[in-house]
Amino acid sequence: MWFLVAVSLFAGAQACVPSVTTVSGTHAPVTVCSGAMIFADDFEEFDLEKWQHENTLAGGGNWEFQYYNNNRTNSFAQDGKLFIRPSLTADQFGENFLYTSTLNIEGGAPADRCTNPQWYGCERTGTPNNILNPIKSARIRTVNSFSFRYGRVEVRAKMPAGDWLWPAIWLMPAYNSYGTWPASGEIDLVESRGNRNMIQNGLHIGTQEAGSTLHFGPYPDWNGWETAHWVRRNQGGYDYDFHRYQLEWTPDFIKFSIDDVELGRVAPGNKGFWEYGGFSKNPNVLNPWRYGSKMAPFDQKFYIIINLAVGGTNGFFPDNVFNPTPKPWSNNSPRAATDFWNGRNSWLPTWMLNQNEGHSASLQVDYVRVWAL
Repeated sequence: MWFLVAVSLFAGAQACVPSVTTVSGTHAPVTVCSGAMIFADDFEEFDLEKWQHENTLAGGGNWEFQYYNNNRTNSFAQDGKLFIRPSLTADQFGENFLYTSTLNIEGGAPADRCTNPQWYGCERTGTPNNILNPIKSARIRTVNSFSFRYGRVEVRAKMPAGDWLWPAIWLMPAYNSYGTWPASGEIDLVESRGNRNMIQNGLHIGTQEAGSTLHFGPYPDWNGWETAHWVRRNQGGYDYDFHRYQLEWTPDFIKFSIDDVELGRVAPGNKGFWEYGGFSKNPNVLNPWRYGSKMAPFDQKFYIIINLAVGGTNGFFPDNVFNPTPKPWSNNSPRAATDFWNGRNSWLPTWMLNQNEGHSASLQVDYVRVWAL
């Protein structure tokens, strides 16, 4: 009798309470229980079944200066941490290659295929005015292994330091259920800038600033991100220590936190993000989320991305900033990558790639954890 009672109590303690969280992917759990951890990586090894590399010259749609590839110089696990590290394309191909050669990154093996052909992403030819991507880096994602809708995310990470480095940990929609970007949304858990002493309007917007953002809207030039963007400054710099970047994503709200301190949240009303973003003012555009919930487009599955970009011309690095060495390119320049590369004597020393294997210029991730609601 006592044995049967004990078994019954144990079974009750282990009972699975269903969760509103849904998942898919090769590393997604078969059953989702409320409060359970549904995805985790402590980076004791670099698990390429969990993380798939981008392989593209596309520059993230922002004409960034990096070439994303799968190479252990740029992405690796060491001492229980993931490192995303920049390097110079010229280190592999030589400097003259940037100005005169054609780079085709399409490979025959499945893992070597070009992942984004847009913006000359699979093949480019360098010229003196428009050189090939001068930086190599990495962008990894769980697009095949894990996507989820609703949950809690915590990433413990250390931001890189070095002029014009742009680290990001973010989420993108698995299926573009509401249309192409930004109609299906984007969730930026954290972005930062690597400049140690960059000032705009009296504020430090480099390593002392970390931001979280939602992107959403019917068209690329009609994006409500400014209504869902928050930053927090840390005088010690987010590059000096690890911090916990957190997301709570529910059917009622999205909340961002750093080290358990809320950064910002969005809790749309019954008319959802269409009204929240101010898009209802134009009666000639149909609401792409009219058949979704009030959280649409953030009521579908998203996957996780970790990357380190460099520069770009979209304004993330404004032209009117003060930096100890001036920004070497203009955002409206047709030869921005060439100007950036020509200014390497100013920014390359700040990366300190020859010290401690370039760890200070690397985005370092201690762990990624996701729980069901």
